[in-house]
Amino acid sequence: MSETPPSSVEDGNKNKAFAQFHEMGLDDRILKAVSKLGWKEPTLIQERAIPFMLAGKDVLARARTGSGKTAAFLIPALQKVLEEKHVATEQTIQVLILAPSKELCKQIKEHIGHLTVCCKRDLAFTDVSPQVPLEAQRPLLIDKPDIVIGTPLRILAHMSEGNLDLRKSLKLLVIDEADLMFAFDHLSDIQAILKKLPSIHQTFVTSATISEDLRQLKKLTLHNPVILRLEEPPLPTSNQLTQYVVKLERLEKAVLLNAIFTLNMIHGKTIIFVNDVNKSYKLRMFLGQYDISSCVLNSEMPVFSRCHIIDQFNRGHYNIIIASDEQTLERPDVTKHCDKIGKRDKEAGVARGIDFQFVSNIINFDFPIDVSSYIHRVGRTARGENQGTALSLVSLREIPVFQMVEAKLQAMMPENEKVFKDFKFDLGQLDGFRYRVRDAWFRCTAAAVRDVRKKELRQEILKAKKLEYFFEDNPKDFHILKHAKTGHGLPHINKKSDPLRSMEFSGFQKRKYSTRRTHKN
Repeated sequence: MSETPPSSVEDGNKNKAFAQFHEMGLDDRILKAVSKLGWKEPTLIQERAIPFMLAGKDVLARARTGSGKTAAFLIPALQKVLEEKHVATEQTIQVLILAPSKELCKQIKEHIGHLTVCCKRDLAFTDVSPQVPLEAQRPLLIDKPDIVIGTPLRILAHMSEGNLDLRKSLKLLVIDEADLMFAFDHLSDIQAILKKLPSIHQTFVTSATISEDLRQLKKLTLHNPVILRLEEPPLPTSNQLTQYVVKLERLEKAVLLNAIFTLNMIHGKTIIFVNDVNKSYKLRMFLGQYDISSCVLNSEMPVFSRCHIIDQFNRGHYNIIIASDEQTLERPDVTKHCDKIGKRDKEAGVARGIDFQFVSNIINFDFPIDVSSYIHRVGRTARGENQGTALSLVSLREIPVFQMVEAKLQAMMPENEKVFKDFKFDLGQLDGFRYRVRDAWFRCTAAAVRDVRKKELRQEILKAKKLEYFFEDNPKDFHILKHAKTGHGLPHINKKSDPLRSMEFSGFQKRKYSTRRTHKN
């Protein structure tokens, strides 16, 4: 479609009275589901976007992570499908939702499940993002579910195979996290999909930023759109999110991180971000020597393993995730420096596109490379009405990047609000065990990391459903893999001789440390 001027531009600062859920003319079954979810009133993006969507307008919405934008397009999409059911003479696919990662597709499907709890018999939906043979998903699409969810690459593959034909039936196209689509190089796939859609359909696009690529996409798919520029801060204010920074030598990061967990200075679920995959394994090995349990999440892991880890974390089985926020997906110039052990999945997201639930703390062990990465990392906590804490460990080499991020965040946040607070902790109190911790860190060599990753790869092979029949025919191979021991392979630190366990911190036990936050479930 050719671009035309936007029909209206909605500013988040306009003092207008917007409707509550029960005033939007929504189906009673949707309202009951919303009530069961405990949503008392719509978020800013929901109260702006839903009325325009119900009115049939194309919408381009800029909203931060955790703003409720998924429900902003799902609620009107479900409403339109239910309305169409009253007059439809045949079952058709009416809504196509494109998301950049398999994890996000899975979470959108779960959201739809929650919102359709009162109308399960009247509405069908499916997610085709899982990496199974296309033939296995053909029956799901032959039944023509009302809503189809998938990554652009997967949707295009089904279209090419003739499993998915939307040229006559599609009513609504949703492109979620559009800016991340470009980072994952999905633009060409989206363009190919658009050629296979009807010329007239409604479109909803969400994005955290407005880039040149997004403007190009706007020309292709949006017709006379409503542009929602919600002028809210990119992160919650200091009343909800406390952001700390500590500047220290690179090798001191491991020392401080160990002290934080050993002394229970923070509570609740924690995500530790590093900038590369090998560092995540090294950090897990290091913490494991002190019996601090954690799990690793990165884009090189099989999708089943990633989804399982996220699910277990959300259920409370893990309290610490070490996530590698690799920039190789966004920066081709870094690819040549990456480890060759695993192949990255370009449809996997960690800092973005994953709905970690009830995260209390974010720790930037490696400081992100830009303000966008920082926002998306820290946006994992302090969601909804929950409190959150973010701690950034900044080495001398990272100070220029930190200062750039700080200046940009300061310009985005409300006036006179300082973004970062100093993490007031006397590192001199750790002198008694600094060398012991450094020794534990240096034991986590590159060779040890490679060995651990190979052992875990064996375990992934054992759990692979596709190899079940192979192992039935080759039990010897299964036996060899099964008895390959896993773990960090390093000795545990003797707790009784650990100086940190017996250290007396001046006034520490007598006060609540500033990073301890109240978490609301």
